[in-house]
Amino acid sequence: MTSTPPPQPGTPTNYWDYIAVEQLLSLQGGVEQDESQLSDDEVRFIVIHQIDELWMKLALRELQTARDLFGLDFVPETSLANARNALRRVAVLFDLMANHFRLMETMRTQDYLRFRDKLFPASGFQSAQLREIEILLGLDENDRIPFGNETSYRDVLRSADGSDSPALARVQRRIEDTPSLKDAVYEWLGRTPIDASSPDSEVDDAVVNHFIDGFLANMEEGRDAWLESRIATQALTDEDRARLHGRYDKEIASARAYLRAEHLVDAAERANTCRLRAAILFIESNRDLPLLSWPGEIIDSLVACEQAMLVFRQRHARMVERVIGRRVGTGGSDGVDYLDRTALSYRVFTEIWTARTLLMEPGRTPEVSNEEYYGLRSS
Repeated sequence: MTSTPPPQPGTPTNYWDYIAVEQLLSLQGGVEQDESQLSDDEVRFIVIHQIDELWMKLALRELQTARDLFGLDFVPETSLANARNALRRVAVLFDLMANHFRLMETMRTQDYLRFRDKLFPASGFQSAQLREIEILLGLDENDRIPFGNETSYRDVLRSADGSDSPALARVQRRIEDTPSLKDAVYEWLGRTPIDASSPDSEVDDAVVNHFIDGFLANMEEGRDAWLESRIATQALTDEDRARLHGRYDKEIASARAYLRAEHLVDAAERANTCRLRAAILFIESNRDLPLLSWPGEIIDSLVACEQAMLVFRQRHARMVERVIGRRVGTGGSDGVDYLDRTALSYRVFTEIWTARTLLMEPGRTPEVSNEEYYGLRSS
């Protein structure tokens, strides 16, 4: 069909021209490029995926806005509300995409199988925008799960004849667009003053270590109190008492190794990682203080954003299993098993999630030195 030329600036426009309704409604023709030859189920299938791609376009814009803000050398506190709102919108977008699966589930298995063969070897894995979102968020390349036998997930984004494709070019541009949101946010969080000490202070290492030591000491004290109450109510035998002691000892040892980054060999990397982890715990433990309230909001928004993505992946897997069972995917993957593994493994903000395991109840965390430093300021 002939497209309508866009209106000239300053001239009256119509709703249908502004959002290109006619062009938009002409894009559901499938392989045949003729919607009249398609079943209602196939048109619905196409529309839902097109809507998902539009939602992902918005998600990429929101994530890039947040990334660009946290990538600044100095992040204005007045801008944090915008970053929080951007991350929350991403969570809403993935909630909307997850809800689309309800409509997909109205399609019976036989209804889908009538046109499924047309898709070979296409697959939702070839959604370049979803790969872009993962890259922009900061998904580690080493954490990626192979789709099939490809040497890189980018191989699946090539055209059927092996040549470069617009999807591959899009993903390659995103890879080169650094830093990721994770790296930018972690750099920003790592600069958080801990007990009024900043990374550029000569005594910062000592202050950070003092906070970590105090946090671990209070964890051990809390463990002893928990053990006393649990042994009194749950331990009926010596074996029960030994089991409970072992469980809590393991938890403390794991927290100590984590906060001191004992798995890292490089001294500078270990120090930076310790500071980041201490900063996250310091913020989460004292977020009622005015200057820590917005960083706490950002942490919550990152968790909500990633949780929405994880729920989307899990919901996708259950929809696929409900409609077509556990057969091989159209692109050659192991179908539902692949989707389930990504839902379990594709985590980005692991430092923030891990901190939730270590947090203690109010009154148990170390007291803040120089608490007035974190109060409201008039200038």
